Amino acid sequence: MLGVLVLATWPLRALLRARRRRRAYARSQATRVVVIGLDGMDPEIVDQMMAAGRLPNLAALRERGGYQRLATTCPAMSPVAWSSFMTGAGPGRHGIFDFLHRDPKTYLPDLSSAQIRPPARMLKLGGLRVPLGRPVVRLLRRSKPFWTVLSEHGIFSTILRVPITFPPERFNGLLVSGMCVPDLRGTQGSFTFFSTGESRTREGIGGTRLPLGGGNGVYQGRLPGPLLPGADGKAAEAPFRLRVNERGGELEICGRRVQLRERVHSDWVPVTFRLGPGMRASGICRFLLRSTSPQVELYVTPINIDPERPALPVSHPAVYSIYLAKRLGPFATLGLAEDTWGLNEEVLDDAAFAEQCDLLFQERERMLLNALENTRQGCVVCVFDTTDRVQHMYWRYRDLESPAPQEEPAGPFAEKIESTYEEADRMVGRVMERLDERDVLLVMSDHGFKPFRRGVNLNAWLLREGYLALKKGADGTGEWLRDVDWERTRAYAVGLGGMYLNVKGREAHGIVPPKEAQALKEELIGRLSGLRDEERGTTAIDRVYDTAAVNPGPYLSAGPDLTIGYAIGYRASWDAAQGKAAGPVFEDNVRRWSGDHCCDPRHVPGVLFSSRPLPAPSARIMDVAPTILEFFGIAKPAYMQGRSLLAAREKEPNPGD
Repeated sequence: MLGVLVLATWPLRALLRARRRRRAYARSQATRVVVIGLDGMDPEIVDQMMAAGRLPNLAALRERGGYQRLATTCPAMSPVAWSSFMTGAGPGRHGIFDFLHRDPKTYLPDLSSAQIRPPARMLKLGGLRVPLGRPVVRLLRRSKPFWTVLSEHGIFSTILRVPITFPPERFNGLLVSGMCVPDLRGTQGSFTFFSTGESRTREGIGGTRLPLGGGNGVYQGRLPGPLLPGADGKAAEAPFRLRVNERGGELEICGRRVQLRERVHSDWVPVTFRLGPGMRASGICRFLLRSTSPQVELYVTPINIDPERPALPVSHPAVYSIYLAKRLGPFATLGLAEDTWGLNEEVLDDAAFAEQCDLLFQERERMLLNALENTRQGCVVCVFDTTDRVQHMYWRYRDLESPAPQEEPAGPFAEKIESTYEEADRMVGRVMERLDERDVLLVMSDHGFKPFRRGVNLNAWLLREGYLALKKGADGTGEWLRDVDWERTRAYAVGLGGMYLNVKGREAHGIVPPKEAQALKEELIGRLSGLRDEERGTTAIDRVYDTAAVNPGPYLSAGPDLTIGYAIGYRASWDAAQGKAAGPVFEDNVRRWSGDHCCDPRHVPGVLFSSRPLPAPSARIMDVAPTILEFFGIAKPAYMQGRSLLAAREKEPNPGD
């Protein structure tokens, strides 16, 4: 009966939708608004390159409409900034304050953006537990993105790879999720590296090293996949055979034969893992035969969720990722698809990482051009991550003071950042060719970039200064604050930019009375603002922000009590990011990850180009959403703190507005 009713009312519903669309577009100043996000594009580099004539399309866009710096969020982190971009609000109203938040019940870090839990019901079959249903995935970001508001007014959108859109939300449009989509193993990206030089399995940051068995040109291995249900941490595996020859090698895996050339990434290869009776999980990965002599070495990218057979939702509607995979070929679904840890851990070299970045950029461009072809009215948004990842990993080539290693100081990577900017400029030109006068083009970044030369371990500082204490017999090397004695600790740091107070009644073992918390915050702000690195004779922390003052809102409880504004050249150390309290407060950053933006947000604004003039004298990233709504004649919702850039402001807004 319900089906008959749906069919009978379909013509009327279609007519009402068409009428609603006509009314919506009748108020619009534009037929289509296209937003290209170039994550991390830095205004200082842009200015230098435009002056040298190296970014002609962005320069033309500047002359046609305008160009200005775009103030980022506090803190200046991609998940925070892109959440403010889409919601037009600050962290206090969308609830994302860092890559990681802490669980006050356990003090352990959790992914800030999404929560994945196993199915509620499980069937026991001997030693196996068979899930009855799919995993439960919940988006933790709050407030509506502007494309949902557009949808409510009859405006269609295609949204591609914007961070913090996993799991995808329902709206009138198409979406492929971005940053924080996990790999098939449930991590944020874990490579696998096989070598005949390995004698045992070694787990490391960002991936696993495994021995490669065999000899005389024929080798065997087992690629680990997702965990088996109820198998106490045991992973499903896909066995493979590798034959090495003078041309490279041939890989046999999951019934497929893949030809490999030495030091060249393969195409995406489908892999399937058996999880139990009638249960399989599908993924895709690339293989890189890194060496055939003297050791045979095989690198495997993180196993991406297969967009054609998604084990978790990666698009809205679910069929959209299937359509794109069939139309354009397989594509990366992992939120952090460029394997920066592979380069940090030296299973990739500079050339292999650069090739991986280029392949992913081209893949994203094909997706964007397809969206432009099929979305003739409405909004199209596509974020390119490659600009960010290249700067993180190759900044050491442009920074004479960087302690990070360089493979070829005068080689092809000395200008890898600049060449990536040039490729982004060419892509912008190809997009401009497809637009007409009724279209609006915005090109923007979420933040800029600075060198990362020295790390600061705030937990080591808190330990030294008596705000944090260790358990009896502990040395502080335990990860995730496991060595901390909470009964004697007043403050602790988690994530890349946050410090928390151990408040009584809020944290599981809190000792700071709530009425004394503000005084302790002010004490820490006074002591840490201007903190000196005496070994270098420089300031390490410019300013410490009271999070409640700069990011007020209903979701303030998700954030830290203090937000650290590091000076240029400084960031949270790698030990601090892992929750260790041992070692020095300051240390050189010798990883290849040598550029960063997790410093005082005043140092790292982004960029904003527009094909139409934007009269407002200054712009913040949270102003973009209200501006897009106004292009379509839609008033911003009350929760949006940003202001439309189409109207000049009489005065600058307060940080909490």
